[in-house]
Amino acid sequence: MKIHELGPDATAADVRALTPDPRDVEDDVRAIVDEVRRDGDAALVRLTERFDGVTLAPEDLRVSTEELKAAAETTDPDVLDGLRTAIANVRAVAEAQLREELSIDLPDGQQVEIAELPVRRVGAYVPAGQAAYPSSLVMIAVPARVAGVDRVAVCAGPGPDGRVNPLILAACVLCEVDEVYRVGGAQAVAALAYGTESVGAVDVVAGPGSRWVQEAKRQVVGTVGIEGVAGPSELVIVAGETADAEPLALDLMAQAEHGEDSLVAIASPNPSLLDGVRTAVEQWAPERSSVKDAPLALIRTGSVGEAVTLAEDIAPEHLQLVGEEAERWAPSVRSAGCLFLGSAAGTAFGDYVAGSNHVLPTGGAARFQSAVSPATFRRRMARVSFPGESAARLAAKGAPLARAEGFPVHAESMERRA
Repeated sequence: MKIHELGPDATAADVRALTPDPRDVEDDVRAIVDEVRRDGDAALVRLTERFDGVTLAPEDLRVSTEELKAAAETTDPDVLDGLRTAIANVRAVAEAQLREELSIDLPDGQQVEIAELPVRRVGAYVPAGQAAYPSSLVMIAVPARVAGVDRVAVCAGPGPDGRVNPLILAACVLCEVDEVYRVGGAQAVAALAYGTESVGAVDVVAGPGSRWVQEAKRQVVGTVGIEGVAGPSELVIVAGETADAEPLALDLMAQAEHGEDSLVAIASPNPSLLDGVRTAVEQWAPERSSVKDAPLALIRTGSVGEAVTLAEDIAPEHLQLVGEEAERWAPSVRSAGCLFLGSAAGTAFGDYVAGSNHVLPTGGAARFQSAVSPATFRRRMARVSFPGESAARLAAKGAPLARAEGFPVHAESMERRA
């Protein structure tokens, strides 16, 4: 990990500048998206060979039922138990978020009902590059199922042997996924958005991934919905005077496992704590090959309050508040994808089995965006009715407003009901 020491004058921009600008892949991604939109399966075959080094025939793009079943049967029982725990906990939290339909009777007699309707098809992008992420599938497929969607399709890139990682396939079986395609990267997002001969177009594309994947999601917005930008990974820790450096160092290194463009930082007024984190990281990271060379910002602030303010300005994907001084700020925190409280609450629990969703806003989007939930895959629709004389009463009020805006036929339309 690349350690950077920042002082009390550090800003959110200073911290974010330590990682690559996600938009620097915009042109490359546009070319990929356009190629898939134009050439369909042929483009997916070419791009899979170019980026994954795997040669597929178009008929091999979809993973067979037999391959899915075999993956589930050969997966380690302890891993399956962990997946089942994650599925159960994520489902419980998701079900608690479902909302009933609303019916409102308004003063002039009209009635407005607000219905929540699931989209028909969801496309789940599951990263499968540097590592396999069956947990990410759980975080998308389970809320989608709870939301009531008709079909869930999964895209995950193939390994060198041309097969999708069996852990991902086992998770697909447990989550009752309908379709699985061995396609990764920006081309997978384009295929889900526009459809190809093999891959059916969806209504919403969701899932974490690289800068290329997230840029592709940005570029297809409007054709499909997305849950937002979900990657690269971010963790900011705000630690008080009494926090223990070593578990926090592990938390930071854990998020650095996601890749070199992950953003990890710890802010504290306690210089000895920051020194302890540095010492632990310098000693342990070289011994753990999975920890990538991500930037680590050690930020010395004048107070815990200043550290919390900086964290809110960064609006990170994950925010940990550790130590009594830091934890008391929890009620005031608004800008974090997910907030973890206390020395026992490592972000890694949220990545797997806590029940909270780990597909979270990144890049500062936690200021205005939420985690994946059933609401991601539902849309609200109003049903409006005018019983009795309500239309006549409202026409007298609506027609003058329509004429004032220069739409006299709107006025006539309302008045005709009177």
